[in-house]
Amino acid sequence: MRILVNDGIEPIGKQLLEEAGFEVDMNKINQEDLPAKLNEYDAICVRSATKVRKELIDACPNLKAIGRGGVGLDNIDVDYAKSKGIAVINTPAASSRSVGELAMAHMLSLSRFLYQSNRQMPTEGDTKFNDLKKAYAKGAELEGKTLGVIGCGRIGQETAKVGLGLGMNILAVDPYVSEVTLSVGPTALGFKVTVKTVDMDDMLADADYISLHIPSVGKALLGKEEFAKMKDGVIIINCSRGGTIDEDALLEALSSGKVSAAGLDVFDNEPTPRKDLLTHPRISLTPHIGASTEEAQNKIGEELAQKMIAALKG
Repeated sequence: MRILVNDGIEPIGKQLLEEAGFEVDMNKINQEDLPAKLNEYDAICVRSATKVRKELIDACPNLKAIGRGGVGLDNIDVDYAKSKGIAVINTPAASSRSVGELAMAHMLSLSRFLYQSNRQMPTEGDTKFNDLKKAYAKGAELEGKTLGVIGCGRIGQETAKVGLGLGMNILAVDPYVSEVTLSVGPTALGFKVTVKTVDMDDMLADADYISLHIPSVGKALLGKEEFAKMKDGVIIINCSRGGTIDEDALLEALSSGKVSAAGLDVFDNEPTPRKDLLTHPRISLTPHIGASTEEAQNKIGEELAQKMIAALKG
């Protein structure tokens, strides 16, 4: 069987597929050329760049499996593919820790003004050192603060675990989950904490930090109404998907002081986010790198290969 890996895979993934007897083609085929060429393969592995829509699926009746290295399946017509008997695979567990740690990195950066200091120290540190020291002297510790986690899947749980490790109180929101038991710290220590979920309004009213960990839901989950229910000075983190926060409402809340700062890894209009977000003085920014660690990428490659082997040989 032949597998087209169109958006790349870590060497461990390629190795596992080849050891299982598959021919692996790593040569990227442009999106517009896929309808004519994909039928030469039995399966395709993608990340977020390649789209596998109904039209492409119809053009490739030989296709037996579609693998997505990562969590979201927004670029694949999943239900239609499954209706055609095609296995659809993703790797929800592999990058959870990396995304959770990035969310916490934004919280720490915002709490101690690292994002602003890193912008100003190179240009003003030698002439206005004491002014900057005074400006950024009112940082906050995370210990004892309340972290609201929206979405209690793997990534939300990892974020909660990091927060617990720093001494934060966790308010988790998930309509499909009543409680989760989390292992905190080194596994050998056996520390476990059970977190019960709460209503969204209760979390909004009490959280000092709010972090989103949900898939695209077709509309903004945090908008003007939700911001109005939050504590004054709350910090918002989004390392989930663009569109889960109403960006206009976020900017308005930042201007009013309702939101003191925000950390964004994802944006509505990727890969061309709006400039007023990118240049805002109280937003910490990263370019959608939640899963971009060596550890996560190796785990993604390994998990994707193992699931692809099981789908094609099962």
